[in-house]
Amino acid sequence: MYKLPDLDYDYDALGTYISADIMRLHHDNHHQTYVNKLNEALDKAPELKDRELVDILAHLASVPESVRTAIRNHGGGHYNHSQFWKWLAPSGNGEPTGALKEALVEKYGSFQAFVDEFSAKSLAVFGSGWCWLLPDLSIVTTPNQDVPLELGEPILGLDVWEHAYYLDYTYNRGDYVKAWWNVVNWPEVENRYLSSNH
Repeated sequence: MYKLPDLDYDYDALGTYISADIMRLHHDNHHQTYVNKLNEALDKAPELKDRELVDILAHLASVPESVRTAIRNHGGGHYNHSQFWKWLAPSGNGEPTGALKEALVEKYGSFQAFVDEFSAKSLAVFGSGWCWLLPDLSIVTTPNQDVPLELGEPILGLDVWEHAYYLDYTYNRGDYVKAWWNVVNWPEVENRYLSSNH
């Protein structure tokens, strides 16, 4: 049975960028719902319970059709959010360092150029979805709770569902994306980059 992971920081730790109210709603309600519905789906397909969630999501064609959509949506929701909380940090408000910074500058010309492209793609997601930075430092988007695992496990991701920001920013996704850069956990992203490229 999957469980809602604890946060590594308090609900109000992200200050004015992401409020305690939105963190409670997002973590305690939305993420908990994904966990509950994933467990319900797995109860109907017990042969999947011994497999890692990443493996299940990466091979959805092998999932029984009767639960495939539920596992894609709710399993993806649980996976995505479990990563998302780790990509946030109260001590953000900076830039990456070392190998990751150098690689981003080499690929995009400057760190700001990377930020601009990632932000633009985040804003271009129609409806609900995610924007991802992959191990090769390419930027892709997915709809709903889909995960681009066929391209590698993302090293950074931004939730652009309205539930992630509506209490704080109403319909102004651009303000949310701009604020989010202030709380990115760059050491976590760099660790994932180094692990995936060595």
